[in-house]
Amino acid sequence: MFINIHTHHPPASGEWAIQNRYADFESIKKAGYYSIGLHPWYIDTNWQAQFKPLSKYSKQKNIIAIGEAGLDKICKTDWALQQTVFIKQLHLAKELNKPIIIHCVKAWEEVLHTLKNEKTTVPVIFHGFNKNEKLAKRITDAGYYVSFGKALQKDTMQQVLTTVPLSQLFLETDDANISIELVYKYAAAALSIEMDLLSLQLQKNTTTVFGNTFITL
Repeated sequence: MFINIHTHHPPASGEWAIQNRYADFESIKKAGYYSIGLHPWYIDTNWQAQFKPLSKYSKQKNIIAIGEAGLDKICKTDWALQQTVFIKQLHLAKELNKPIIIHCVKAWEEVLHTLKNEKTTVPVIFHGFNKNEKLAKRITDAGYYVSFGKALQKDTMQQVLTTVPLSQLFLETDDANISIELVYKYAAAALSIEMDLLSLQLQKNTTTVFGNTFITL
């Protein structure tokens, strides 16, 4: 089984996936598993109107994570607005006791500070990681998870992957035109382990973070 912790596409055969939605939450089907959140790129000034359906639909059992949520310094959304909505989503995740999936662009200090300042206790997954070993270590030392995707096609990112504790690792495809199986192959080669062993470890991590949701599949 290939676990895809963050994708914008329906799962393929043999794939357990968390599909992400940032709008139209009412259209989410009862089958499958989803994360929903207010992505920094798409936050309105009338964010309360966006947050209301997020709060409503996030209570569904097949909505198993909040996000993408976070901060992005290169998008056009007002910075103070991003911070306000990020904190609101952290509070929602805490209220529902659901993991949160982080989107972060050039705002690592601010995101890490906010997570600490808001006393975030739910599992935190930094998705689409493509930075350096030092930052990966800061994230994992804080007890958070790191998810890698298409960036593993680069030798430099494969090296970063080898420094991440296996117990805090996830893999994903995001919106890229790449299969989760291929991402697994890159990861297994970088780690010099068999695909089956990598698969078992990621199943264990998924059980740790999502509990009975994953066990009952």
